[in-house]
Amino acid sequence: MGKKPTGRPRQIKTADEMEKLWEEYKIACDNHMVVTHEFSQKFGDFVTKELRRKVSYTIEGFCVYLKVPRSSFYATYGESEHAEIFRGVVARIRDECERDVREKFETSQIPPQLAALWMSKYGYGTLKAETDADNLVDDWVSEVIASDEKG
Repeated sequence: MGKKPTGRPRQIKTADEMEKLWEEYKIACDNHMVVTHEFSQKFGDFVTKELRRKVSYTIEGFCVYLKVPRSSFYATYGESEHAEIFRGVVARIRDECERDVREKFETSQIPPQLAALWMSKYGYGTLKAETDADNLVDDWVSEVIASDEKG
């Protein structure tokens, strides 16, 4: 009797297959259908519409699309010693997720109030930058006031 294979076989066998699935996922995100309910003055009642809306690309969403747990995705395709062929694709997917969110902020598809929440996921932060800028302004104002008092 031979040895039984351990673990699950990979759902995605090649990097090309992963790239194809990623492109399909992005098309699904760009054409996401949502149901809206609005009050119509014309009809004097609520009207239900189905609208196409873009949703942001995320690795979590890609995992749901693939029906693969996120932890399993990273372990299988991003971190394992046998995942070398997928690492480049996974890195590109991460970059595309970040770029997609940035573009959606810059084009106001995502409310700016959510910028800190979304962008912190990609390593961006506002607290330190704002604190440094505030300190620079405070220092400058203090210097101006001090020179006025002397002068």
